[in-house]
Amino acid sequence: MPLLKRLAALTLLGFAGLASAQAVLKVSAIPDESPTELQRKFAPLGNYLEKETGMKVKFVPVTDYAAVVEALATGKIDMAWLGGFTYVQSKIRTKGATIPIVQRQEDAAFTSKFITADSAIKSLADLKGHTFVFGAPSSTSGHLMPRHFLLQAGIDPDKDFKTLAYSGAHDATVAFVQAGRADAGVLNASVWDKLVEQRKVDPAKVRVFAVTPPYYDYNWTVRGGLDPALRKKLTEAFLRLDPANPEQREIMALQRTARYIPTRPENYDGIEAAARAAGLIR
Repeated sequence: MPLLKRLAALTLLGFAGLASAQAVLKVSAIPDESPTELQRKFAPLGNYLEKETGMKVKFVPVTDYAAVVEALATGKIDMAWLGGFTYVQSKIRTKGATIPIVQRQEDAAFTSKFITADSAIKSLADLKGHTFVFGAPSSTSGHLMPRHFLLQAGIDPDKDFKTLAYSGAHDATVAFVQAGRADAGVLNASVWDKLVEQRKVDPAKVRVFAVTPPYYDYNWTVRGGLDPALRKKLTEAFLRLDPANPEQREIMALQRTARYIPTRPENYDGIEAAARAAGLIR
């Protein structure tokens, strides 16, 4: 084969390889629950997004919250399920390049629940001198916002608790309290409700004794530089999801929502302000 034809063939192969790489949508999520639960929740949604985009969708598990932020910043993943705080971290890390596209309607007024198995704990004030467990350090609903509201209530977690631990995930927080490894803890309301429904926690033994005021939380965020047409297609796909559609009912049930709504960066300004006030970002 003449040199020019060989070069042309190699060029075409190169473009084909590039097209093949771009035909895969890499998606991840903050590890706020066990890896098996995250995979179970995502599988039907991933299949739906494949049909809607015409792309292969690959779920990329990560070890911790920081890894999701870094993967978005470096283009190793295209889209991620983030908490409000991890979105803020990604915005700062990428100088505003990451874009939140949708959130569940529940995430516009999300809450955290404080739980205990200790009959002596009936209010936030009763937590002083007790052992306590948060979720992951970068969790919005398992750490940042509960810490923010504790501080507003005059309780400094770093000074007023006998010991302070981080479980790493919401379901792990419940396990800590249920096993007596901590007198009390806090987790997001959605996971608590799910664990009660699945009978993985006995609310007669482990009870909710306080609930935070509402705040913005979870969202689906895309990386900077993602094709705007693909971003639009993904946004519209989420907004079309309808639990009245039999084929989409399981997706919505696993995502614990009745519908997705658009979101925007400004929704998380309160999260950023709380994080700066708590000294978690500077």
